[in-house]
Amino acid sequence: MKQKNNQNKKTNRNIVKNVTQGLLHQNALYTVIAIFFGFLVGGIFLWSAGFSPFEAYAKLFNSVFSRPKYLIWSVIYATPLMFTGLSVAFSYKMGVFNIGAEGQYVVGSLAALCVGILLDAPPILHVLLCMLAAIAAGMVWSLLVAILRVRFGINEVLSFIMFNWIAFYLSNYVINTEVIHKVGGGEASKDIRQSARILLPQSVLNILKNDKANYGIFLAIIAAIAIWFILTKTTLGYRVQAVGLNPHAAKYGGINSNKTMYIAMSLSGALAALGGAIQLMGNSMRISQFAGQEGFGFQGITVALIASSHPIGCIFAGLFYGAMKYGGSKLNLIDAPTEVVDIIMGTIVLFIAISHVFRYIITRRQKKKEDN
Repeated sequence: MKQKNNQNKKTNRNIVKNVTQGLLHQNALYTVIAIFFGFLVGGIFLWSAGFSPFEAYAKLFNSVFSRPKYLIWSVIYATPLMFTGLSVAFSYKMGVFNIGAEGQYVVGSLAALCVGILLDAPPILHVLLCMLAAIAAGMVWSLLVAILRVRFGINEVLSFIMFNWIAFYLSNYVINTEVIHKVGGGEASKDIRQSARILLPQSVLNILKNDKANYGIFLAIIAAIAIWFILTKTTLGYRVQAVGLNPHAAKYGGINSNKTMYIAMSLSGALAALGGAIQLMGNSMRISQFAGQEGFGFQGITVALIASSHPIGCIFAGLFYGAMKYGGSKLNLIDAPTEVVDIIMGTIVLFIAISHVFRYIITRRQKKKEDN
C-alpha cells in the first residue's frame, strides 16, 4: 500500500511538472506578465504625476464595462486594429516586418472613399465594390514594395516607411480635389453614400443606443479565421512559414520564395487596407485632411506582438487595445493624462520583446528547484 501511495505521488508530481513546463513555454503566460507590468509602470507614472492610479484605472475600466454602449464603442475602436494586426502578423510569418500597414490602411480607406462617393449602386453591391477597391489598392501598394525587395534588393522597411508618407500626402491631395472635397469648406471629404455604409439596422442601433455599431467586427473575425486556416491548413500557408523560417532551405525544398513573397505581401496589404475601408464605412463616413499619421497601422504592430502573431490572438489583442483606447480617452474627465494608455501599451510591447529573458529566468529557477 505504501509503495502504491509513493507511486501515485510520483505520478502526480510528474503531471504537475509536465503542466508547469507546458505553461512556461506558452506565449500567453508572458503576455499576461507583460500586461501586468504595463499597468504597473503606468500606475507609477500616474502616481508620480500626482494622480491616483486606482482612481484612474477605475475610470478606465468603468468607461468600458459600465454600459453596453461603451462595450460597443470599444469593439468599434478595436475592429480596424484587428485588421492591421492581422496584416502585420501574416507578413511576420513570412519573415517580413510590415511597418507599412499604416500606408496600406490609408490607401484602402481612400479607395473605398472614392468608390463610396463617386459610384451610385445598390446597397449590398456598393459595399462590396468599396471593399474590393480597398483590397485592390492595398494589394498593389504592398506588392510594389515586394517587387522593390525581390527585383532590386531594397530593404522593405525603408520602402514601407516611404510608402507610408506617399499614402499620407496622396490622401490629402485627393481629399482636396473638387469632386471629393466637402461642399461648403472644411478640411475633409464628402460623406460616403448611404448605400456604401455597413451600419447595423436602425432598430438594432436604437436597442444598442449606439449610432455607429456596424458589421465590421464580424468581418474581422471571419478574416482572422480565414488567415488561421490559410496558415495551418493550406500549402500557401506552409510555403509562407517555410520561407519565413529559412528562405534558403525553402528554396532548396522547391518552394518559389519570390512568388510566395508577392502573394503573402499582397494579402498582407489587402488586410490592412480592408481595415481602413471598415473604419470609413462603419464609423467615420469621411476622411479628414491629415495633420499627422493616424496610427492604426502602427498600433496594429502592437496588436500582432500581443497576439504573438497568431491570427485568432489578434481578435483578443485588438479588443484589448480597442478597450484601452476608448477607456483611456475618458481619463481626461478626471484630469488624468490620456497618454498613460500609450505608456501602458509601450511597456507591454517592451516586455513582450524581452519575454525570452523572463522565459530564461523562470525556466532556470524551475530547473534549480527540481535539482534540489
